[in-house]
Amino acid sequence: MTQVWSDDDRLIPVTVIEAGPCVVSQVRTIERDGYEAVQLAFGDVKESRVNKPETGHFAKAGVTPRRFVAEVPIAEGESFKPGQEVTVDGFEAGQHVHVTGTSKGKGFAGVMKRHNFKGGPGGHGSHAHRVPGSVGQASTPSRIFKGVRMPGRMGGDTVTVRNIEIVRVDAEQHLLLVKGAVPGGKDSLLTIRLA
Repeated sequence: MTQVWSDDDRLIPVTVIEAGPCVVSQVRTIERDGYEAVQLAFGDVKESRVNKPETGHFAKAGVTPRRFVAEVPIAEGESFKPGQEVTVDGFEAGQHVHVTGTSKGKGFAGVMKRHNFKGGPGGHGSHAHRVPGSVGQASTPSRIFKGVRMPGRMGGDTVTVRNIEIVRVDAEQHLLLVKGAVPGGKDSLLTIRLA
């Protein structure tokens, strides 16, 4: 993240995203696959890290192997060809996008951190400072219901932040500057689509 000045002299917090160039590695059609989608490939990869099926898949599209592959649905009226390059030129400053990524994993967390529980009394003989408190009933139903918020692994989930404004587009360096924060840490993979 960084910050940029707007035209009306306001400081805007932005996240800089390297968006592409992606190449079309496969086009799904209703006749052959039963649905319409396009498979996009992104990122450099060493030749030694690519197995034979992947090498053949990329060779069929006429592109060099890439590290990440993702399938996205096609909107009506759009058409793609294998080997076609998709760049940030499809975005403009002022548009709103949905950004999907994997949130940072926090490991095993208690209920106060994971679910924002208040916690128990701080002193005066209390032994329940950060515990969840009562979670069930007595002999009826003699169990804890599904969905009760408990300690456990926090983060590492697929998160979508909706309606983020694009502040700037740098087509030469394939960069998107979007307003605010996006899910995940540095160098994590994101999916960006128009709102």
